[in-house]
Formats: sequence, C-alpha cells, structure tokens
Amino acid sequence: MTIRATHDLHKRRFGRNLGVALTLVGFIVIVFGLTVVKVTRGDFEPPRAEVQN
Repeated sequence: MTIRATHDLHKRRFGRNLGVALTLVGFIVIVFGLTVVKVTRGDFEPPRAEVQN
C-alpha cells in the first residue's frame, strides 16, 4: 500500500468542517455565557407561591 497525497476535495471539506465546528463552538460559548450571567445575577428564581389570607 502506498501513501497517496490528499485530494483537493478533502482539503476543501476539512476547511468547511472546521468552519462549522468553530461556529458551533462559538454558539455554545455564547449560550453558556448568557446562562452563567443570568444565574449569577439572581434573575433565575422560581416563582413563589402567594399565601392568601
């Protein structure tokens, strides 16, 4: 078996996959960051049951 050079199609596909991966990681970082900020600010509180007299 000989080692063959990678085809141009593989190089283009790798570049596209890398772009999709970076976009996905960026989206995950944004969602995680917003979640951390919302939880640490105290905005995430369950509604309290009102007691009626």
